[in-house]
Amino acid sequence: MRILLIASSFNSLTQRVLVELRDRGHTVPVQVTPDGAAIRDAVSRHAPELIVAPMLKAVVPEDVWTAHRCLIVHPGPVGDRGPSSLDWAIRDGVTEWGVTVLQADEEMDAGDVWATAAFRVPEVGKSDLYRNELSDAAVSAVLLAVERVAAGYTPRPQAGGRIRARPALRQEQRRISWEEDGTETVLRTLRAADSQPGVRDELLGAEWFLHGGHAEDGLRGRPGELLATRAGAVCRATVDGAVWIPEIRARTGAGRPRACKLPATLALAGRLPDLPELPPPTRPSGRGRRTWSDIQYREQGPVGVLSFAFPGGAMSTDHCRRLLHAYRAACTRPTSVLVLGGRRDFFSNGIHLNVIEAAADPAAESWANINAMNDLVEAVLTTTDRVVVSAVGGNAAAGGVMLALAADEVWCRSGSVLNPHYRGMGLYGSEYWTYTLPRKVGTAMAARLIEEGRPVSAAASLGMGLVDRVVDCGPGEYTAEVTRLAARLASGPGVQSRIAAKKAEHERREPVTAHREQELSHMRRIFDDPAAPYHALRRAFTRKEAAGAPSTDARGAGAAVTAEC
Repeated sequence: MRILLIASSFNSLTQRVLVELRDRGHTVPVQVTPDGAAIRDAVSRHAPELIVAPMLKAVVPEDVWTAHRCLIVHPGPVGDRGPSSLDWAIRDGVTEWGVTVLQADEEMDAGDVWATAAFRVPEVGKSDLYRNELSDAAVSAVLLAVERVAAGYTPRPQAGGRIRARPALRQEQRRISWEEDGTETVLRTLRAADSQPGVRDELLGAEWFLHGGHAEDGLRGRPGELLATRAGAVCRATVDGAVWIPEIRARTGAGRPRACKLPATLALAGRLPDLPELPPPTRPSGRGRRTWSDIQYREQGPVGVLSFAFPGGAMSTDHCRRLLHAYRAACTRPTSVLVLGGRRDFFSNGIHLNVIEAAADPAAESWANINAMNDLVEAVLTTTDRVVVSAVGGNAAAGGVMLALAADEVWCRSGSVLNPHYRGMGLYGSEYWTYTLPRKVGTAMAARLIEEGRPVSAAASLGMGLVDRVVDCGPGEYTAEVTRLAARLASGPGVQSRIAAKKAEHERREPVTAHREQELSHMRRIFDDPAAPYHALRRAFTRKEAAGAPSTDARGAGAAVTAEC
């Protein structure tokens, strides 16, 4: 079928629906549509048999939905209506939610139902939930709806008694009362606003938007007081505990450029009181005591697991250096298999565009960041005394994909979407991609992936050799399943001979430093050229500004296109 996707942004769900439909043989053009006129134009140009809107803020014009079958993906169960469906669900603490595929109609979210799917709601942020459990459910519902369209199915109307329409969740309703709210209430409020729009709050004499929240049971203080810092985050007291807030964004007035979302300590630089910088916990927190760290290491017999979770998948210079330090420490342990990653949600999207944009000298920070990424990739690529597995639990893009490819094996969850290219940010690319990508998929396919700049599903990645294993499980089961598979790999009879062969091959092959030098020479010229498209594209992405005409064939999705839900 020829299916036109219309969306307000080429976000993670739009990409997921795109790759799943294409994998099943459908022809799927994409139109990012700011308004009804753009929708009309796209329909006129593509003459679709079916229109699907995975994430649409614009209203579909009546002349479009009356002339064409148009399916809307609503992030709520049957009868739920309104623009903040998922926000309300998390704020209210529901444990199960749903996705509904309904026909566009005169009333928003009121059309006949083509398919629906339920999903569990774990205690995670909205963007994590959106990219994972909701995305899995949405894809199941969309695929069923497409099958039903082909089969001549008659959709069913929504039952009047089950209708629940709720307005947009405004900042006034998202307010945290630090003098009254307990930790669980604060966490739900923060999670319901992550990654957008954040929770507006007052802190250190200014207004900010708070992004992300993690429980801390070991620290206490006066409610609202800042207690400590760790890895760029700040810890703030509640009435019965504390929460870690990894990122904040300054509130800017009308007519001023939108501020970038940054690691909290960086955004608050110059305002922070003298707070203790707490080291990361020595082991993952158990059920008895909760805390937070963006990098954790644990062992299970001969398997070491070095997991990391950076907001939005972006890795700043500091993130890269700290992860490299942790990687080198993990390599001193007596393990035969080292898993890099293994958490749910983002693996990595490469360099941290927000930190770069906010730097006094973005070109210099770009250079520092890309070299720090290269140092990390090189460490993985040159590890010879154990088998290294990259475990991609969610989406990955640009340098994040290349970081994964540096390992001996790449495993990803069945719901992952990979963007193995740099096209959307106007970059040549680095992180040894000219060595690792052709080695995995061949020279011709590597050139195609880089030039076309399209997202790739987990199944398609396996088929072309980009990944070595697809783990078919839910996002909540991924960590345990990867650990089990790694333990089986480590206990296999051939693991030691494989390590020996790996070391011998490393000694025989040509040094890979020439690839790094060649790639970085391209990158340096881009960074140092104020007129290079990279700078305008980076600013548009980080400041949420327009960046020219939208793509109509899904090309040009860039290094950080999946950094928002």
